[in-house]
Amino acid sequence: MKIAILGNGGREHAIATQIIKSPKLKKLYCIPGNAGTDSIAENVSLDFYNYESLLHFIKKNKIDLVIVGPEKPLVEGIVDFLSRENVKVFGPNKNVSQLEGSKIFTKKICERYNIPTAQFGVFKNADEAYKYLENVNMPIVVKADGLAAGKGVYICEDLESSNKAVKEIFNGKFGLAEQVLIEEFLQGDEMSYFVISDGKIFKRFNTAQDHKRVGEGDRGKNTGGMGAYSPSGLINAELDKKVITEIVNPTFKAIKDMGENYKGFLYVGLMIKNNNPYLIEYNVRMGDPECQTILPLLVTDFLDLILSCCEETLQNQNILWEEKKSMCVVLCSNGYPESYKKDVEIPNIKKIKNDDTFFIYHAGTEKKDNKVYATGGRVLNFVSISDNFKSSRDKVIKEIESLNWNNGFFRRDIGYKIIDK
Repeated sequence: MKIAILGNGGREHAIATQIIKSPKLKKLYCIPGNAGTDSIAENVSLDFYNYESLLHFIKKNKIDLVIVGPEKPLVEGIVDFLSRENVKVFGPNKNVSQLEGSKIFTKKICERYNIPTAQFGVFKNADEAYKYLENVNMPIVVKADGLAAGKGVYICEDLESSNKAVKEIFNGKFGLAEQVLIEEFLQGDEMSYFVISDGKIFKRFNTAQDHKRVGEGDRGKNTGGMGAYSPSGLINAELDKKVITEIVNPTFKAIKDMGENYKGFLYVGLMIKNNNPYLIEYNVRMGDPECQTILPLLVTDFLDLILSCCEETLQNQNILWEEKKSMCVVLCSNGYPESYKKDVEIPNIKKIKNDDTFFIYHAGTEKKDNKVYATGGRVLNFVSISDNFKSSRDKVIKEIESLNWNNGFFRRDIGYKIIDK
């Protein structure tokens, strides 16, 4: 089969690494890909938001399946377009992608289907929001409604900072904002829970724990993710059952009631308090960097699994996992998540080799003249799997240090809640 993966991040490199293991694969394209995918696939310099150019490439090269990595094209309807052109594509359509595209859309589903979540208010202008904030308990959470690459969330300790958050959102920091969401701050521990669906049924995929704050001890500004580990240390049989019955089942009922079906990954972002789950958010694709820490544990043929979703035969799949502990630490450009230098060479990257238990997934990189350059805020994902999280983290830190790249930084404490407790 000829497969095309859309995207250029660490998630897409991890997906490509799994796909190339399948005996069904004949040729793999990454559009546009990065310096990492360049070594295992053919990178194609193409703007996939130009649907007609993308379609021309697909038809010309007789692509059998398109896998959509990031959220933005899903929310904007790329699956709908390709499906209309009879292209087999893995990912949810535009309507159901509003689960990620609009936090308010998701909150209204929670309200209607009694899905446990934080209490909230929706405001169409700053003055309404300011007035509401005068009468709430702090801390409070202020969110931009649309896509914000994981950064449109403010946890505010006082009235001044919450008002500032509202102002920044309505002033367009994360794009055009017609509404702002303000919700209560839930105490507890976060967990990422994934399911995969073929439109008829869903199956549990795996769990992970993400670290979003830039600083150690989970301090500082929100980022797209500084690291993650899998499986989550919070998961147990009782909690697993609650997540399915109280959150996932009602959500798929809501999708069915909309007259839609859902094909793809659903990322369930949870807050766990006293072994009870509360929905924070949905993402309509694999998380990043959760994908990078989960997929190395997968034993089942990933391409087979995706094809079964496209063909509505997921019930025939038995999803198998290695009984190991996976740790991912993200190496970032100095200055991230604010401004940072681009096109900085990473001269020693070729000296570090992947093996069966250690992987480097490229995120913000580009290959030019046979050299690798950092082009993004999150640059490389270092992943190790072993029998325990501490060994995995120790291996990752050792390899990052051996890179000896002075233009980056990373968190040394990823997984501290499970390693140091």
